[in-house]
Amino acid sequence: MTASLRSRILDNPQPLLLPGAPNALTARVIEELGFEAVYLTGAGIANSFLGVPDIGLLTMTEVVQHVSAVRDVVDLPLVVDGDTGFGNAINVRRTIREYERAGANAIQLEDQAMPKKCGHFEGKEVIGLGEMVGKIHAAVDARSSEEFLIIARTDSYAIHGIDEACDRAAKFLEEGADVAFIEAPTTRDELAEIPQRIDGPLLVNIVEGAKTPPVGLVELGTMGFDIVLYANAAMRAAVVGMQEVLTSLREVGDTRQVTDRILGWRERQELVRKPYFDELDRRYGGSA
Repeated sequence: MTASLRSRILDNPQPLLLPGAPNALTARVIEELGFEAVYLTGAGIANSFLGVPDIGLLTMTEVVQHVSAVRDVVDLPLVVDGDTGFGNAINVRRTIREYERAGANAIQLEDQAMPKKCGHFEGKEVIGLGEMVGKIHAAVDARSSEEFLIIARTDSYAIHGIDEACDRAAKFLEEGADVAFIEAPTTRDELAEIPQRIDGPLLVNIVEGAKTPPVGLVELGTMGFDIVLYANAAMRAAVVGMQEVLTSLREVGDTRQVTDRILGWRERQELVRKPYFDELDRRYGGSA
């Protein structure tokens, strides 16, 4: 599976459309709908699991628990948000090993200073280039297989501009990262400029309503991007659905007016594979 992720990203001329999941249930939906891989989003876990913004409050062990849960129920390649690596280069080594053991196929590491923030928030800071290169070296050395991908992200665009961001991204690839990622460019022209200036695989993150302009998959592929990430679209859509159904419940007293917005009972059980567990129960002498 991991080898196919590397091949899919690095050898396929078509960009990989990568949807994000904050939990295992969303990952199941992503797999059922036929996507090729899933991204486990740190912001989504922070929002849905802790109910807090993406400001560096999530711990490595909390993410690893989610990786294990997702890996247990989906077969898709799993790209996991690693924030800053949760510390210095030594911490990065542990993070890589824990992620790999839990079933991740790739990690995204960023060059923000702690406490990190969502890439589309204001007030970010970045660490020195040398320190980030050290983290990349630590990640490369710590992985047990070269098929485990290192995606290196820079947030320097917001602080130092496009030139510094491109220089950093190119350096990350030179120092061993498999994919580079410049977070939150704000214009279509600069978005198109990035693949022209960096020789290597590139990820672009599309965040609805945030800093990067909404550009379609085909156009982004033509520009030269290899991965197009939609980290939290599913989670944000789910919140809108919850608000609609709960508003009706509060105002009407039941959900009959919004049943078309609620997953069917049978579909819900199929999504979480209840027939599979019923078969296990029968096999082991239970009474399902």
